[in-house]
Amino acid sequence: MEQQEITVHGRLVKYRIGGEGPLVLLIHGMAGSASTWKQVMPALSERFTVLAPDLLGHGDSDKSKGDYSLGAMASTLRDLIVALGYKRATVVGQSYGGGIALQFAYQYPERCERLVLVNAGGLGSEVNPVLRLLTMPGSAALLLVATAPPVRRIVEMIGRIALRKKLDTATVIPELWRSYTSLGNVEARRAFLRTLRAVIDRRGQAVSAHDKLHLAAGMPTLIIWGEEDGIIPVEHAHAAHALIRGSWLEIIEGVGHYPHCEAPDRFVTALTEFIESTRPARIKVSRKRILGVPPAVGSKAN
Repeated sequence: MEQQEITVHGRLVKYRIGGEGPLVLLIHGMAGSASTWKQVMPALSERFTVLAPDLLGHGDSDKSKGDYSLGAMASTLRDLIVALGYKRATVVGQSYGGGIALQFAYQYPERCERLVLVNAGGLGSEVNPVLRLLTMPGSAALLLVATAPPVRRIVEMIGRIALRKKLDTATVIPELWRSYTSLGNVEARRAFLRTLRAVIDRRGQAVSAHDKLHLAAGMPTLIIWGEEDGIIPVEHAHAAHALIRGSWLEIIEGVGHYPHCEAPDRFVTALTEFIESTRPARIKVSRKRILGVPPAVGSKAN
């Protein structure tokens, strides 16, 4: 899946695409890129067309000043799939990308066939304290020091030791390393902080989809979560499952914040089964839908 590029409203967007069949849009997390999906894209592309963009401010996409809100990100992704000639997609979002996926499904339900939330943001206030710290004044200077070449060499050495000793966290070290090294230049750090501060403040996650989760009742929804997530707690998965009527819930034991990296085979199996077992949604915005009363109960886990 060679990297390709397109200009959307004057801003360069890099993306990877491959396979045939219904479109599956993969949205990475904060400080990530399309590369985070490399372990699952080949298997998914055997059944689906798989599209994985670098979000604006991330990877090799444009990092200029602009709107880094969830709504703006969702709009760019809508424009991307339309520009590439697609009408609808199963939208899969991990971490920060899960918050974008929720926003996409809310803003453009007619473009969203299914919703898949992977250790997603936007489902509760709790978040790792390090991310809260980075929203504080002076965090730009902190990142500058933390990503300086001497520090990077130390971090790389620690990572190599962990890989060599096959520690429990070793499976996510390559992903963490890519995220960490992506902040090595000033433009990437500025884009990261703009993105972070759009969704997190000193108290935790500052945006929540809870008041709109009932709107996903007609949308086939799969929630995948690593049981040992140290960034966003697994309790958010159970709470969202209870609020989204008819949703599927897949909790993966022994896995943290990156199930697609830590347990790629199980991730592909769960996602494939979900897509092939559900009918794509055909939802239109209506006055009744907007003013409707949220359902009181959820559904059982699958």
